[in-house]
Amino acid sequence: MLYFAYGSNLNHFQMKRRCRDSIFLKKINLKDFKLTFRSKYRAADIEKKKNSLVPGALYEISKSDEKKLDIYEDFPILYKKYYFYYYDKRVMTYTMVNKKSFRYPTERYLNVIKQGYKDCKLDKKYLNKALMPY
Repeated sequence: MLYFAYGSNLNHFQMKRRCRDSIFLKKINLKDFKLTFRSKYRAADIEKKKNSLVPGALYEISKSDEKKLDIYEDFPILYKKYYFYYYDKRVMTYTMVNKKSFRYPTERYLNVIKQGYKDCKLDKKYLNKALMPY
């Protein structure tokens, strides 16, 4: 199955530890969405926004990896699954159930994501923009 990561799972070391079978395929952009941070966990989330995009990582994951991600993402309480198509292939990602207001992420969490942006060679301007929502 294909999985789109846009937060801490961009970090290759963390993703490998969490999902042993995962294979990083390539970086892709999710169009008409924007990155933000919210909830009491101050975690990454995506929300629909016309003419915007979220850079991320496309991974191949196994069924057992998906179960581990479901636990990590607190599915279906904190996050729900969202599916989209990338070149006729179905891709799964997670999006928060309750769209609460922006909360700045913790330094530790942000550093994990910054490393993920490096690992996947993503443009950090989208991350920086998400950190200055106003």
